[in-house]
Amino acid sequence: MMPEHNVRLTQPYIRENGGFQPATWDEALNRVAEGFKWIKESRGPQSIGIFSCSKSTNELNFLVQKFARAVLGTNNVDSYNCT
Repeated sequence: MMPEHNVRLTQPYIRENGGFQPATWDEALNRVAEGFKWIKESRGPQSIGIFSCSKSTNELNFLVQKFARAVLGTNNVDSYNCT
């Protein structure tokens, strides 16, 4: 069960059996990696998009773009979404 509303989360939660369960960082990151892998295999890498922020540093936006292209295999990167 997730904490009450307006309480700061101090650990990741994963969805399991219709609810949220506390998880370790390794479990949560593995779940995310499995999700990306499933999407790439079932829908193709171009079905993934990454958002970054135009107010971030050039270095951070470069890393986001590199991750999207080298790891995920997608060119769908948008860094013009902050106001």
